[in-house]
Amino acid sequence: MLKYLFVALCICSFIFPVQAQDPQYSQFYAAPLYLNPAFAGSALAPRFTANYRYQWPALDANYMTYAASFDYYFSKVNSGVGLVVNHDRQGIGGLRSTDVGAQYSYRLQLSDNLFFQPGFQLSYVMRNINFFDLSFGDQFNPITGEFSNPTGERFDDGAMINYLDFSTGALVYTEQFWIGVSGHHLNRPNQSLIGNTSRLPIKATIHAGFKIPLDESSKRGLAQDVNAPERSITPAILYKMQGKFDQLDVGMYFTLEPVVFGLWYRGLPIKRYEVGLNNHDAAIFMVGYTHNNMSVGYSYDLTVSRLGVATGGSHEISFRYVFASPEERKKFAKKIPCPKF
Repeated sequence: MLKYLFVALCICSFIFPVQAQDPQYSQFYAAPLYLNPAFAGSALAPRFTANYRYQWPALDANYMTYAASFDYYFSKVNSGVGLVVNHDRQGIGGLRSTDVGAQYSYRLQLSDNLFFQPGFQLSYVMRNINFFDLSFGDQFNPITGEFSNPTGERFDDGAMINYLDFSTGALVYTEQFWIGVSGHHLNRPNQSLIGNTSRLPIKATIHAGFKIPLDESSKRGLAQDVNAPERSITPAILYKMQGKFDQLDVGMYFTLEPVVFGLWYRGLPIKRYEVGLNNHDAAIFMVGYTHNNMSVGYSYDLTVSRLGVATGGSHEISFRYVFASPEERKKFAKKIPCPKF
């Protein structure tokens, strides 16, 4: 039944206007360039990140999302540049989206301990589907229910679409606190595979956090001693809105280097889209390991919505590497205090 429901939703998305939503990462600070183009160059050193997410593996209507990014900071001109590549595959029919984005940010020091960093992104997006993996109503025998008839649907065109996408964002931060906003798909490109029927809604996000050091002697995480192991608690939030949907991620990181733990809740229970339909999504559990310039994280989303645990939840892996020596890390002390995961 879930298979047929998903097929119907796919067909409707090609024919009628829909309010699509972007892929999301539970480890959103492990995909900084995907979250906000203002993060380009925020490590103040060359940085590579990679992310993988597998959502609802127990269902045919599952999602696989990949991302990779590289960013670099030019200290002489206070500028960061980044390149981010995302690929998303959605369930039956293999609806695929690939986008390649170029980013630029500028770091402006407002006071001794206050920084402002705006950023911009221009992406080229490719979207396609294999129609022959889909099932249509005319292929089922109306009497026996057998799947045996050829379809009368035609797929002469509309299997692929390409478009440009513009996004922007900004960050304000100190050594201990940060807040950022971003707006993606500001030009609202048409993403429909058949006709000009589905303009991508703008996605707006607000994200913020506060790092609380537990070791007063070194205050690792606030850059007093970058060689000491970090001991900190970091509450953080992410609010995102796209079309008529919105969602809140709230939780915290517990950093006891070389290990990091995270506990999160995703949902917005005070808001209901339909009577009797709650707005709970998932409880998220994360564990990570960091060594020198490398960080690796794994998280699991336990589905708490009405879909239940039968979905198989969601699995996510992140990788991060910063190309900087200990001396360079000391030099680049006042960077955004976001967690490594």
